[in-house]
Amino acid sequence: MISGAAAQKNVQEWKTNTDKKIINLGELKAGGPPKDGIPSIDNPKFVSQPEAAEWLKGREPVIALEVNGRARAYPLQILIWHEIVSDRMGGKPVLVTFCPLCYSAIVFERTVEGKTLEFGVSGFLRHSDLVMFDRKTETLWQQFTGKAIVGDYVGTTLKQLPSQIISFEQFRTSYPDGEVLSRQTGYSRRYGTNPYTGYDDINNTPLFSSGGEDARLPPMEKVVGVKIGDKTKTYPYSVTKKQHVINDELEDTAIVVFHLEGARSALDARQISDSREDGSTGVFRRKVGERVLTFEYRSSKTITDKQTGSTWNVTGKAVAGKLKGKHLQPVTAGDYFAFAWLVFWPDTEIYGSKE
Repeated sequence: MISGAAAQKNVQEWKTNTDKKIINLGELKAGGPPKDGIPSIDNPKFVSQPEAAEWLKGREPVIALEVNGRARAYPLQILIWHEIVSDRMGGKPVLVTFCPLCYSAIVFERTVEGKTLEFGVSGFLRHSDLVMFDRKTETLWQQFTGKAIVGDYVGTTLKQLPSQIISFEQFRTSYPDGEVLSRQTGYSRRYGTNPYTGYDDINNTPLFSSGGEDARLPPMEKVVGVKIGDKTKTYPYSVTKKQHVINDELEDTAIVVFHLEGARSALDARQISDSREDGSTGVFRRKVGERVLTFEYRSSKTITDKQTGSTWNVTGKAVAGKLKGKHLQPVTAGDYFAFAWLVFWPDTEIYGSKE
């Protein structure tokens, strides 16, 4: 790892406007690969689900994204090697990102001030998190928050779009017409293998950590992080895996957190398809029409609402019962390592905490 001072000197050699910043440049760390050393996917290609099934196992994790009625899956076995995909869905330019060190899969709109930006991997890290750059101004952007932190676009935050990490099998069930990001990326990588073998261990220490992590949770515990307005709340996997369904409220909004079996971790075993079961999560508003629903987990490993007895899947769709065909509105949320969520949202409430 290159020191913050060396990284500061490095960024000053870019065309980035370092006079505009909201961080100390010494907070930037260089994790090894240089600018574009981890190549982003700028012209993504897609294949059908049957074609993808030839190399993508059913329980492997994918980022599921639905925009204007179109759905796509971005396998983590590909994103782990590229971290950024600049795409366009349903007429909307989107930015699909994944930082393996934080387990943060986040999707943004990539239109800023009326201009569509293309992003790359800067080679810098801040709080162990991916720092992106746009190719127009070389402004540096924090992946975890979507904020411009150094450069001309400081003061701008990318709009986050709802997405989920679910299994390929769950994606196929929920989005039968959805496409899958192709392995034909223009690069030769060991897709399907995990270059961070064993990293996803609750007893580990985050890579490139500066220490001093928030003691409220083990740094490497996975959590479901939720943000509504200026309020944030986190739900530890140690709780969600046991309860499967949590009916809650945040910022006067009735929400529900789902956690069902079905997806493997991307950062456990050398072969992602051999990794341990982690499950899939989803966070949604509980209101359908004028009715606020209360959800429960059944012994049959299904989720139903108490009001109508309808059955729901992990993507928030009613698949049986009176409300079949209805969709719950997704909330801005995701799965992360606890240390990352807590360093960027230190005032977050922790579900189940007595503090």
